[in-house]
Amino acid sequence: MIPDNNKKTTYLEDEVKTKSFSLFDPMHFVHRLLKNWYWFVILGLIGYAIAFLYSKYYAQRVYESSLSLSISNNTASYFTPNQSINFIWGQGGNQDGVYIKKILLSRSLNEYLVNKLDLYTNYTTKGLIKQTYLDQDDSPVILKLDKSHAQQVNYQITLIPKGNDKYEVVLPEDGKSTTLYNYQTESYETIPDYPQPQNKIIGIDEWYTSPNLRFKLEKNPNPSSIKFDNINITLLAINTAVNGIVSTLSVRFDQELPSIMIISKKGYNLNGTVRFLNIAVDELIKKRLEDTNTVDKNTLEYLAKNIDKVRKKLDSSAAYLNHIKVSNRLYDFKGLDSKTFDKLKEIETKKAELLSKVKNLDQVRNVVNSNNIEKIINISSAGIEDGVFSATVSELKALYAKRREMAKIYTPNSEPMREINRLINEAKLNSVGGLRQYYATFDQQMNDLDVELNSLEGSLATLPEKQRLYLDAERGYNIIESTYNSLLTEQAKAQMRIVSNKSNLTIIDKAKNLGQGPIAPNVEIVKSAIIGGLLIIPLLLIALSEVLDNRVRNIKEVVGVTKMPLLGVIGKNTDDSNLSVLDRPKSSIAEAFRGVRANLKFLFDEAKSSKVILVTSSISGEGKTYNSMNLATVLAISGKKTILLGMDLRKPKIFGDFKINNKSGISNYLTGESSLDQIVNKTQIASLDVITSGPIPPNPSELLLSEKNQKLLEELKKQYEYIVIDSPPVGLVADAFELMKHADATIYVVRHEYTEKYMLNLIKEKVAKKEVAHIGLIYNDYEAKQGYGYGYGYGYGYGYGYGYFEEDVDYKEPKIIKIRNQMRRIFKRG
Repeated sequence: MIPDNNKKTTYLEDEVKTKSFSLFDPMHFVHRLLKNWYWFVILGLIGYAIAFLYSKYYAQRVYESSLSLSISNNTASYFTPNQSINFIWGQGGNQDGVYIKKILLSRSLNEYLVNKLDLYTNYTTKGLIKQTYLDQDDSPVILKLDKSHAQQVNYQITLIPKGNDKYEVVLPEDGKSTTLYNYQTESYETIPDYPQPQNKIIGIDEWYTSPNLRFKLEKNPNPSSIKFDNINITLLAINTAVNGIVSTLSVRFDQELPSIMIISKKGYNLNGTVRFLNIAVDELIKKRLEDTNTVDKNTLEYLAKNIDKVRKKLDSSAAYLNHIKVSNRLYDFKGLDSKTFDKLKEIETKKAELLSKVKNLDQVRNVVNSNNIEKIINISSAGIEDGVFSATVSELKALYAKRREMAKIYTPNSEPMREINRLINEAKLNSVGGLRQYYATFDQQMNDLDVELNSLEGSLATLPEKQRLYLDAERGYNIIESTYNSLLTEQAKAQMRIVSNKSNLTIIDKAKNLGQGPIAPNVEIVKSAIIGGLLIIPLLLIALSEVLDNRVRNIKEVVGVTKMPLLGVIGKNTDDSNLSVLDRPKSSIAEAFRGVRANLKFLFDEAKSSKVILVTSSISGEGKTYNSMNLATVLAISGKKTILLGMDLRKPKIFGDFKINNKSGISNYLTGESSLDQIVNKTQIASLDVITSGPIPPNPSELLLSEKNQKLLEELKKQYEYIVIDSPPVGLVADAFELMKHADATIYVVRHEYTEKYMLNLIKEKVAKKEVAHIGLIYNDYEAKQGYGYGYGYGYGYGYGYGYFEEDVDYKEPKIIKIRNQMRRIFKRG
């Protein structure tokens, strides 16, 4: 940013706007990514290798098989509730399916399957790295427990084939326990301590016995063709096995046809899931058919007992009627019309049937109130079809089953048992309460029949006594006969239902091993996550370092934030000498300094015969001395009589490159030890003189701010056209700001990728408050990314310069810089 040639004014005439450096430089971040491409390649290859090993040797595949089941509503009983269950559950849809789903996920069914299929034994085989889960049918032998013997669960049994159907039983060296599991009582028991069981070779059908185990091996009739080096078997408690199975089962209904149920099971072995589903559903179908027939069998048993009793009464009534006929010689009625007699017979038949229904309903109610719900009879024997009642009885049956399960775990007076008993009593009340409406209906029907009978019996009063006696006997016979016929009808119905009953479950598609791929884990996603996770590490580290790295890199941003005019951009010097203009006068660096010399005229009044130019920076190491020497050189080469003053008394530098002895310098002059003539040194450039700093004094600030130093500058103005001052850095001491008061122009050096952004805050504030005037910026050590590269070496090196002098101990770094520097040390990044 070069000032306008037509306006010789400082930028301080414009109000400095508040502006700060950006936290993140996207372009530099992209450059860093491209520069560190090899890390991404290396970590990508490592990630691929890890993902390959994970997929091949560590990932446990989870498989899933499914079975589809059709549910029809052509059968229903107390234990297989139909659609009427909606009335008590307040739901719609396939409630019979919901009930079946609950059965499939119930403990009772799965506990039955665990015991029937020996699912408390888990089979695996172990390779060099990976453990593979086996189905029981995959193993060449099947382990059969002696359930009368307590067993140690969660204790791995290893079988090593020895040939000729012999297997070595190897038990873990550690882990034996005195707490064993009893598979008969499903409880734990404690035994005395015992020695470590020894390994033993056993054959087929040979018992292995130890204090904590007793089992034998049976040969699998259809084993897998795969040969295993070892077979590992772990025993589980019944409850653990049941919970494990239930957690892997899922049931859903087809969206288009809710009567179709899809049952799925997940597991580490596909054959195991297929075998379980097919057997589980077969057992469920059998159980459903048994439950359907149970009620009708109970009804038949109940009806048979009542038919025997009624038959005896019917025989007795028939004998009595015959006796009346014979003894009174009555064979028909002359005084009663047939219409009245038929009506009387019809009403009494209805009353007999109604009494039979009430009796059957009483039986249903009594069973519900008892604890033997399994003896329930079909409510249809009472002439009632009630799905709501069937559902309540089904719920009650489930609660009884739940109580039997809980009784194995809890004491009778425990809170869970009291709660289940409360639920059972509540279900009983609901069930019995649902029957009250039928009793009320039957009572009303009975009253109506009694009214009709009473009206007809009035016509019987005119009959002779013998005829009334005969009529009473015949009416009694008819009533018993009607009851008997009603019972026979219900018996025939129950028998027909048993004969015709079939399960309302039909398998559409059985579970099969069709070579289904695993459903989990998603290996591709895991691979992507592993590779992506490793690739993101360098990305995050570079991004973090970018955020923590507060160094300046953008010339335009520096000028825009500080509002200092840009005098020139100095490239990187690769020579050993710092006198770039003198040693390489035709280099681009020399040309850059000539540009700085040309732009200096915009900072001061050219009319002055002598100009003082002060060069400073934030801290040491930014090229302040290097720029001072070359600026003084380029001024001297142009024919201007120039002197370079080394006023950085704490860290003298300029004498080495000019090959001058630093024994006597400004410090000697200011302390009165030397005269001006004694400290002025000639150089190989005729118009350039140098005064070095001299020995480091104990009080450099007092000397630089002394009146004698001001007189020194006044004296030198009489002899030289340009006085270039290499001053201390402003970020560490305040000397430079005091010296600026005597300078006609100040040059502030900022080093590319070295100067911290926060370091410019001080000079920025000074400029904003107009405490510093006639100041310009040199952007030093800049290396273009597209081949424009220059550089130099100089005395302060590439360190930060903290520890510049004793006062540096009290210098407080900003927290973000401390974090950044710590990160650099961790990653050894300079």
